[in-house]
Amino acid sequence: MPFEDDLGAALRRTGDGFTTDRDALVDAGEARGRRLVARRRAAVVGGSVLALALVGTAGAYAGGLLDGGGGAEAVHVASPPTPSGPGGTGGPDSGSGKGPRTGSGAVGAERMMVDLEKALAGEKGKLTAMEARGTESEGGAAVSGVYDDGKGKAALSVALSRVDPKGSRAGQVTQCGDKNLQGYDDCRTERLPDGSKLLIFKGYEYPDRRVDTKCWRAVLVTPAGFMVEASEWNAPAEKDAPVSRPNPPLDSAQLKTLVTSPVWHPALNDMPAAEPEQAPGSASGTVLKDRSAADALESLLTPVGIPIASRGGEGSYGYAVLDDGKGTSLVQLNVSKGESTSGFTGAGVTTESDGTKVRITQGPAEKGRGVVQWTVDTLRGNGLRVTVSGFNTANQSGTATRPAPAVTLEQLKAIALAPGWNRDRN
Repeated sequence: MPFEDDLGAALRRTGDGFTTDRDALVDAGEARGRRLVARRRAAVVGGSVLALALVGTAGAYAGGLLDGGGGAEAVHVASPPTPSGPGGTGGPDSGSGKGPRTGSGAVGAERMMVDLEKALAGEKGKLTAMEARGTESEGGAAVSGVYDDGKGKAALSVALSRVDPKGSRAGQVTQCGDKNLQGYDDCRTERLPDGSKLLIFKGYEYPDRRVDTKCWRAVLVTPAGFMVEASEWNAPAEKDAPVSRPNPPLDSAQLKTLVTSPVWHPALNDMPAAEPEQAPGSASGTVLKDRSAADALESLLTPVGIPIASRGGEGSYGYAVLDDGKGTSLVQLNVSKGESTSGFTGAGVTTESDGTKVRITQGPAEKGRGVVQWTVDTLRGNGLRVTVSGFNTANQSGTATRPAPAVTLEQLKAIALAPGWNRDRN
């Protein structure tokens, strides 16, 4: 019997026997506090001005999510840029598995400040409140300041590091993320004549836009593995400062000039090259089968019978926006292995006959006015975690479009427990 027929039968069986213990549902506070694994991929915001996180490489089991045809090998997917404190993941050897390595310090903090002023010499603004670190830093060389061109003070920073130019990390930081997830205004990738890749990103410090602070970024990755990232804001600080101007001061062409400036070459050359990234799937003896999360979710939603207005995702995260004519509704699928198993003990957790643990939550979503989230979180005995969530909106950062998600809890549970999620390749 085809997989979709099996799933349809599973949906009907689950719907017939499904009951919800309302007392076991976690309260809204807990639902708000828990973060699903793939939300690491959903936000593109700046890190600390002196510790910009360039990429946190995550071992995402995305190459095959369901038993069945295909049998594609798993790949490790790098998550999009995420916030980090000092000493975060933006070091010159992040992702190599050997810990950060430092340069000789030939280019120190003072030189970095001078270099930033040189790189901006053709502009009308002046820099104040500058801070920097040199190539001796484990986090990579970086410099920041407040840029004032007479139209409003703006925070500005540049971070330098080295990456494997052929690795997934280099590709990810120069690839525009899913606009449905990140809510940016504009994003473009350009291939330069020397083979370098350049990304220009115009978005917001907070993807939910709870404040009007904009964050514009340029990321350059050269064939030699040099990475230069410049970030600017329309406020004198990236966070907790009132907006001082409508937009950050440098336009796309000026950001490109900044990151491609030769003034950064001495510092980049002083930092050791990054170790080559491991081949996809080689970091673990466990791989999963079949298709990506986005493809799997589309297939799993077919028996529900609601038209899919849009779909997408990254790696082991997939989403679909359903439209039944009564308001759009987002459904998310997250698949992980070896992640935290917290939350699968105590009240509210049930166990299926095959040993799979199930936790169901309902309550306000983390973002968006009037948005509610229904989640079925499951954990197999082999450590595979499958989480399915439904929302009463097409965008978590937007507003509610309907009273409740279009997909019922029964259907969410049937998707999370669908036969074939699953087994490790022998």
